[in-house]
Amino acid sequence: MATTTPALSSPGIGSGLDVNGIVAKLMAVEQRPLDLLNTQEQTVQSRISAYGTLKSALAALQGAVHALATPAPFRAMTAVLGDTTLGTTSVGTGAVPGAYSLEVTQLAQAHKLVSNGFATVADTVGNGTLTFTFGTYAGGTFTPNANAGAKTVTIAPGQDSLAAIRDAVNGANVGVTASIVNDGTANGQRLVFTSTATGAANSLKISAADADGNNSDAAGLSQLAFDPAAAVGAGRNLAQIVAAQDALLKVDGIDIQSASNTVKDAIAGVTLSITKANPGNPTTVTVAQSPGAAQAAVAGFVKAYNDLATTISNLTKYDATNDKASILTGDTTVRVVQSQLRSLIGGTVAGASATLNTLVQVGVKTGSDGQLTFDTAKFNAALSTDPTAVERLFAATGGATDSLVSYAGAGAKTAAGTYPLNVTQIATHGNLVGAAAAGLTITAGVNDALTAVVDGATVSVTLGAATYASASALAAEVASKLNGALGSGSSVRVTDTSGVLTFTSNRFGSASSVTLAGSAAATLVGATPVSTSGVDVAGTIDGVAALGSGQSLTAQSGTPAEGLKVNVVGGALGARGTVTYAQGAGYGLDQMLTSLLGTGGPVAARTDGLQSTIKDMDKRKDALQTRLDRVQAAYLQQFNALDAQLSQLSSLSTYLTQQLANLPKIGGSNNG
Repeated sequence: MATTTPALSSPGIGSGLDVNGIVAKLMAVEQRPLDLLNTQEQTVQSRISAYGTLKSALAALQGAVHALATPAPFRAMTAVLGDTTLGTTSVGTGAVPGAYSLEVTQLAQAHKLVSNGFATVADTVGNGTLTFTFGTYAGGTFTPNANAGAKTVTIAPGQDSLAAIRDAVNGANVGVTASIVNDGTANGQRLVFTSTATGAANSLKISAADADGNNSDAAGLSQLAFDPAAAVGAGRNLAQIVAAQDALLKVDGIDIQSASNTVKDAIAGVTLSITKANPGNPTTVTVAQSPGAAQAAVAGFVKAYNDLATTISNLTKYDATNDKASILTGDTTVRVVQSQLRSLIGGTVAGASATLNTLVQVGVKTGSDGQLTFDTAKFNAALSTDPTAVERLFAATGGATDSLVSYAGAGAKTAAGTYPLNVTQIATHGNLVGAAAAGLTITAGVNDALTAVVDGATVSVTLGAATYASASALAAEVASKLNGALGSGSSVRVTDTSGVLTFTSNRFGSASSVTLAGSAAATLVGATPVSTSGVDVAGTIDGVAALGSGQSLTAQSGTPAEGLKVNVVGGALGARGTVTYAQGAGYGLDQMLTSLLGTGGPVAARTDGLQSTIKDMDKRKDALQTRLDRVQAAYLQQFNALDAQLSQLSSLSTYLTQQLANLPKIGGSNNG
């Protein structure tokens, strides 16, 4: 923006005329339109600031409302151990109120193996590879855990000291931790391997591919081999110091076995984290509805709403005594915001229970001052009587009448309602079925190489050379190797039916498939195995074909149910009951506030309009200032010219005065 041109530093010096003062007074009159525009701009800036305050209060309300838009706080339960020294509890979905007897007879343990002693941690052990396989020992036989997967660690030459092997194993993240313990003797440095997972099915078998050519003796890297079926010093070269075992407990007298001391869903929806056994001394686990989370969420909403109401009141109130309006008094945008919020809070909630469909019924009431009050006793009573109805009153939630169908979510355009579901196809896994009974002998370098493509992921493994006792033992070995190579992205189950192996992807749907290649393939499944891709679930929601992906069905766009998603985990084909979707007040408020605060919402639109006004005012001010600069320059030019003329006249006057003063003297000289 242009600035006012400064006055000349010394006009009027010749005549004494106050040019600066005269011009300043004239410019003060000329400046009045610009001063008025500046005042108007300050008012607009104040309105923009007021809208910023309103937006912050609306955002704070949305933050509080967001917790009410989901079912979580209304499904909160607590589980309390009668004997708190046994451990801790946590509760998830599906918990049912009740009292359950709990007796823990045994804690789960992780397998722990220790090596013979070495003089120093820098002592060389040997190089090659160590393969860690997890599984179960029974009667001297080791059966691999197909889900755990075998993992191999390379021990390079020069990196084969006791300490380097420890670091290599720990760095490989294979499900085993390595440490060195000094027992205090001359050769007291001992390497300890511990499975990171507890449970009998996570016992360790360690195989060495020793660079010295002997994989089972007590020299080189094979010093760290551990096969429980082998002889001491000839493949069983580590000592077991802690056996792997499962946790054993009883819930209401029913025997429970768990690989972990964190026991999930032995009691539906409850996780028990056990740290101590109590054999012969059962305690009680009490599961009950917990109103705390829901009550806190509603109280937070009430406070945020009241804070917003106070903010709006301060921005719009009119001071009748002093006849003074506030910055947003009478503002239409604020009235729109108030009207939308009040209509949703005070009205009947669509999709809610017929017996509980207004906030007043759960203790949330609007007072005469526009503030909300919250009767916690009334709310807790409603939550205790019918928690599902309270949930539907506030949250976006859904449910299905069929026990094998579950609500999985909805989209922004899903309309509240009840929709019939019809299933025409159940999702399946992709699999490969052998054409002949599996050969039980795997020979190194002959038929031990296997390449599998599972769900599009390709892995290659080398099977352990051996003559396996049964097809199921071979299946466990193959699954362990494949799943170890596949990692967490995909996995495969290998099962045995009368000696014939079946490979099944654990994924559902059309993306699920299994194919095999390599020298081991024909041994395992014969020359012509049958590979079948999985299929996606198919069906209709509200009579319209839905989109199937795996076990999920999603209603298509352009329908009232658009975006409604359900999981179908099994059951018959045909009509499968209904799926209900409700949008409670919390969800409705969340969506409303998103609209109000969005880039196309009324608050943003009004703020953008005011910002445009500011830009327009700035342009007008620049134009006015340019004109004022020209006017001031013209005034200065005119008055400086006048100043010069006055100065000349003043000089002439002085000269004439002097001449006139000399006239009598001239006359006197003539008389003489």
